[in-house]
Amino acid sequence: MKARALVVLEAVFLGLGLLILSPSANPTAVSEVSVPSQTPLAQASNSRAKFGSTSHQKPLAVWECISSWYGEDFDGLPTATGETYDMYAATAASLTLPLGSVVRVVNPKNHHSEVVRINDRGPYVEGRELDVSYAVARDLGFENSGTTRVRVELLRVPSRPAPDHRN
Repeated sequence: MKARALVVLEAVFLGLGLLILSPSANPTAVSEVSVPSQTPLAQASNSRAKFGSTSHQKPLAVWECISSWYGEDFDGLPTATGETYDMYAATAASLTLPLGSVVRVVNPKNHHSEVVRINDRGPYVEGRELDVSYAVARDLGFENSGTTRVRVELLRVPSRPAPDHRN
């Protein structure tokens, strides 16, 4: 019961932090994404193409959590965003982060990191906060163990659409 209360409290504080640090609510927040320095050159150039600039900005928020991965059983199925899940893409699922958020996931055991976009909801297993694609788990070095503790660095949250003012 205490663990569930702690998770709910973490989610509330994370949500408040996202509202405060959201680029649309805080125009001074940096909206470019940095590329992790520990990834191989090929992955770094691929991340640059997908997520923008290579500037080394400070994350909007940083926390640690347990991550798992999902792969072949879900490959080709629709995600929460409506796009098709690709187990080889740099994507992840979260129950609390806004869809479209970009995070850097770091495995503190080997210092490998990967920049991913949140495009799905999950994981639906108590005690886990992030579900990465198979390729990300492989790059981070935990595809055989199934789960690991990771550091998550929030780099960007999607802009909120302008309200529709019809008088």
